[in-house]
Amino acid sequence: MAEATPKIRILKGAEPDLSAATYQIHDESHTIGNALRWMLMKNPKVEFCGYSVPHPSENHINMRIQMYDGLSSLTALLEALKNLDDLCVTIDDAYTHSMENDRYERWDEKS
Repeated sequence: MAEATPKIRILKGAEPDLSAATYQIHDESHTIGNALRWMLMKNPKVEFCGYSVPHPSENHINMRIQMYDGLSSLTALLEALKNLDDLCVTIDDAYTHSMENDRYERWDEKS
C-alpha cells in the first residue's frame, strides 16, 4: 500500500532555521499560489516570496519564502494560510448576507 503524499513538504536546500525555504504544496495550482503569494507579501517580515508550477502535468506548486531577521518562513506560511482562509470566510459571509437581504435583479432564461 502506497503512502499518502504530504500536503506540504520542505524541499532540500532550506536554511536550518527555516528563514529561507522552498515548500512544495501538492494538489494545488496557480489559483492558491498567487493568492498565497499575495498574502505572504502583505507580511512586512517577508523579504521575498515567489511560486512556480514546475510543469503543467505536475500537480503541485513550489513556494519560495525568505524572511528578514532569521524568522521562520514556516510560521509565515502557516499564518498566511490562516489569513487566506479567514478572508475566504469573510467573503462567503458577505455574499450570503447580500443574497439573503439585498435587492437584486433575477435574470431568467425565458425573459
